[in-house]
Amino acid sequence: MYNQNQKNIENITQNNKNATKIDLIHKQNHNLKQRIIFGFIGFVLMMVGMLGNEWTYAGVFFIIHTLTLYEFYRLLEKHGYKPMAFLGMLVGVYLYLLTFAVEKHWVSVKLFAFIVPVTSLGFAWKLYDKDDKQPLVNLALSVFGVFYISLPFTALHLAVFNLGAYSYQVVVGLFFLIWMNDVAAYFIGSGYGKHKLFERISPKKSWEGWLGGFVACSILVFFLAYYLQDISLIGWIGIGIIVVIWGAYGDLVESSIKRSLQIKDSGESIPGHGGFLDRFDSFLLTTPWVAGWLWWIQ
Repeated sequence: MYNQNQKNIENITQNNKNATKIDLIHKQNHNLKQRIIFGFIGFVLMMVGMLGNEWTYAGVFFIIHTLTLYEFYRLLEKHGYKPMAFLGMLVGVYLYLLTFAVEKHWVSVKLFAFIVPVTSLGFAWKLYDKDDKQPLVNLALSVFGVFYISLPFTALHLAVFNLGAYSYQVVVGLFFLIWMNDVAAYFIGSGYGKHKLFERISPKKSWEGWLGGFVACSILVFFLAYYLQDISLIGWIGIGIIVVIWGAYGDLVESSIKRSLQIKDSGESIPGHGGFLDRFDSFLLTTPWVAGWLWWIQ
């Protein structure tokens, strides 16, 4: 009798384990399906924006920039911080729109001077916030949001208008390199990764994955130089190197932020992909270097 009961308990335990495994497989398949569907939708929308004209480009990236900045400030607020989200959003949007207008030669570059007095409002603002116990920290986080998110999107304008008029080839080629680097690093790292790239910040990333991204981008730059001739081969090689190096740093910086806040994803805005910060982390640290590189070689 005891043996029979023991066997029944073991069978029930095994069935529960099997059911858990099946549920986990179903959940993984569902997440993969979501990832593919929404990834494709995002890819199409971005390509339409980039390949259209400067207006569709500016509109698509304005939405991405604004939602990314909003997500960042909301993330901080959920974890007890009190950034000046409204002021940060105001300055970030102003920077984005003003840079586009300057590159179109509609307004004077002198209008950038207004950023300093507007930003200084934050210091006075915090004097009247009696509930803020960490005004210095929250001021720093408010400014950090603009530097970390708005400046890279602003730098993208400098890159795409580098030749004097809008060039879709610059932004399309840049994102193809970022996507190729991410995909190759993920699959090579998942299959062959043994040596940790930066275990303290991101335990799953490996040197093998980074090398896979490097090789993939090294091949892709030659195709880009052949089909997208607004930029020379040397220019694309330089961009490829920037993407491989600073794309990895961008990923690690965002991982460091999430680790500090003890979260897995920056949000749930994009089903199967997490938040906007999760999708554009490589872009944020890559783009300023790309803009500087293109300005230097022209």
